[in-house]
Formats: sequence, C-alpha cells, structure tokens
Amino acid sequence: MDCKKALMENDSDVEKAQAWLREQGILKASKKSSRIAAEGVVLSYIHGGGRVGVLIEVNIETDFAAKNEDFLQFVKDCAMQVAAMKPRWVSRDEVSDEALEKEREIIRNTALNEGKPEKIVDKIVDGKMGKFYEENCLLDMPFVKDESMTVGELQNSLIAKIGENIKVRRFTRYEVGEGIEKKEEDFASEVMSQIK
Repeated sequence: MDCKKALMENDSDVEKAQAWLREQGILKASKKSSRIAAEGVVLSYIHGGGRVGVLIEVNIETDFAAKNEDFLQFVKDCAMQVAAMKPRWVSRDEVSDEALEKEREIIRNTALNEGKPEKIVDKIVDGKMGKFYEENCLLDMPFVKDESMTVGELQNSLIAKIGENIKVRRFTRYEVGEGIEKKEEDFASEVMSQIK
C-alpha cells in the first residue's frame, strides 16, 4: 500500500516515489526515536579467518522484534561494517569535543599550509568535518553493501518497516596484533653481522 500511495503522490514517477518512500521512512523513524529500546541482541562477528572480531549490541523495543529476521540481518550487517571500516564511534553524538577540536585544528592548519585564503578556511573545515564523520561514525558511513545509503539511513528504513525504535548501542572491534609494537628487523644487516 505504501508503494501505491508513493506512486499516486508522485504522478507515477518511480524515482520520485522511491525518494518519497525513503523520506517517509525517515519521518516515521524520527517519531519512534524517543521510545525506549531496551531489548535486542549482542552479536559476535569473526572475519578474515579469525584476524578480526567484533562484538556489537543493537537494541530494539521488544524481545519479539529482536527475533525478526530483518532486525538480525541489520545487526549482522552492522557488525560486518565495523569489521571492514573500523569506525571509532557509533554516532556523531559520541565524538568528544576534544576529538572534534583536534580534527578541526588539523584540517585548518593543513588548509593554511596549502596556501588557502584565510576567509575560506572555515568553509573548508566545515566541509571536511562531514568527511571526518563519514569515516569515523558508524551511522554516517556509506553502507558497504549499498553505498547509495548510509548505515543510519538503513537503520531508519528498518525502523519504518518494523515499527519499533532501533539503536546501535555500542561495539568493540578486535584485530590480531593491533596496538602491539612490532619489532622492525633489518634482515640484510642481520645477515651481514653474522658473516663477519
């Protein structure tokens, strides 16, 4: 019925109807976002023969809906996204003021060092901050299976479809060897020292 209504609202233009449906999904999702989502799942995802692992918690309003196939697929997709893209935060709201200020300063100094005029540097900073969010916040990232939408837009479309609020609450990503300082070895020097 939603498809029929979308086509009627947009004079049978399929592309406009698709855009309209996406917009309606966002409206429905925003209405549900204030509702408490305390049920859900914690899922583990292992990738690359055990080289990368992700634990992710995604919440939904009812335990019944937590068993929904579409919801479970969304959770798996989010875990895969975290494994592949290494986001640092779930959403923009989680980024600390300190991290934002540091990034703004780096972008600003880079622009000035490239000789950009002072009057446009602030616009450059604002534009590049969007890219910063896209690269570091899960919900702002283009979805790896369909880059025409973000993970946040995918979440909103699922909220509209299921009819319950959904929140990606947190995740942890592990990668073998990450954070360990590896010993740099100069094999040629080692061989030469043994010859002498």
